[in-house]
Amino acid sequence: MEINAITILIIIAGVALGWVLATMKSYFTIRKHKKELKDYQEHLNRHMKISEEGNKTLENDLKNLKHENENLRISVKTLGQKPGRAEMRLLNIYDGAIRKMMHKAPGFSSAWEAALQEAEHEYEENEKGFKSIIKKVFVPSIMQKSEHKEITQDV
Repeated sequence: MEINAITILIIIAGVALGWVLATMKSYFTIRKHKKELKDYQEHLNRHMKISEEGNKTLENDLKNLKHENENLRISVKTLGQKPGRAEMRLLNIYDGAIRKMMHKAPGFSSAWEAALQEAEHEYEENEKGFKSIIKKVFVPSIMQKSEHKEITQDV
C-alpha cells in the first residue's frame, strides 16, 4: 500500500470529520444535560418554595398556638385565683369522694347522713348565738380543735 497525498488527505479529512462529528455530538449531549439540569433546578426551586411556604405557615401556626396556649394557661390560673374558686374546687372534690364512698361502703351513707345532720344543726346553733361571733373572729378549724381538746380534757 502506497501512501500518497490523497490518502493522507483522506485520512486527515476522516479524522477531521470524526472530530467534528464527535464535537457536535458532545455539544448536543452537553446541551441536553444542561437543559435537563436546568429543569431539575427549576423543579427543586419550586419544591423548595412550596416547602418554605408550608414551613412558614406551620411555624406561624405553632407560634400562634403557643401564644394562645400561654394565654389560656394564664386565664385558667387567674380564674382559679378568684374568690370562692378554691372552696368550690374543694367542695367538688369532697362531693366526688363522698359519692365514691357511698358506692364502695354501703354502711357509710347512713353514718354520713347522721354526721351531715349533726353538722347542719351545729352550724345553725353557731349562727344564732355566741359561737357565731367567736367563729367569725377565729377560723372554724381552731374552734373544732379547741372543742376537741375540751372534750378530751373532760373525759
